[in-house]
Amino acid sequence: MTLFLDAAATGAAGGMPMILMIVIMFAIFYFFVIRPENKKKKKTEEMRNSLTLGDEIITIGGMIGKIVQITDDTITFETGEDRVRIQTKKWAISTTAKMEAEEAKKK
Repeated sequence: MTLFLDAAATGAAGGMPMILMIVIMFAIFYFFVIRPENKKKKKTEEMRNSLTLGDEIITIGGMIGKIVQITDDTITFETGEDRVRIQTKKWAISTTAKMEAEEAKKK
């Protein structure tokens, strides 16, 4: 009878290190994956909200142009010498010329 009680007590205590390992793995995952991604999203959202007329932008599709009109969720920009105007959603803006210059200085 005591053999079964000892085995039950050992089994309950043996699960604690397993739970601790899962918690540690989640913490590592959070600090190396989730947190940096949230910071990047916040920085990109701040960049999109701070766009002004005349800023040079680069879309996620690779088009480069100068902003000529901004609304709540759309941006109109001109490309090149032919002055073609293209309208796109704000979420489609990848970077600005300022951000690219700053990143180039860091490297």
